[in-house]
Amino acid sequence: MIELSSRERKQPPPPRIVWESLTNPRRPGPRQWLELQRDEIEPRVLRSVEPELVVWSSLWPNRPDDEIRFDLRPYGMETSLRWTLLTSAEPPPPEAVSHMRHRLNFLINAQLRFTYGQ
Repeated sequence: MIELSSRERKQPPPPRIVWESLTNPRRPGPRQWLELQRDEIEPRVLRSVEPELVVWSSLWPNRPDDEIRFDLRPYGMETSLRWTLLTSAEPPPPEAVSHMRHRLNFLINAQLRFTYGQ
């Protein structure tokens, strides 16, 4: 797998809560946060190890060989969450990687984060 992009930031709750949000982003209740755009598809959980790892399938139907890996570590009472965009295919052009990076950063470090009141 080739790493296309990665970013690490803290999330307010402990890893178990963040892990649950990533493994079931459509869970009924106040923590629904995964709002997809027209050019995106629902990710599938390919692998998970509670509470430290979640791997999603691609959000982009034109990039089916991409994966999004989430590594979770305790950081005091919070979680250090790193997402990494990986591919086993030919890397897309830099402008496409930039769009994908921006989109993942928005979903994880804005939308998900806001569900925790931050």
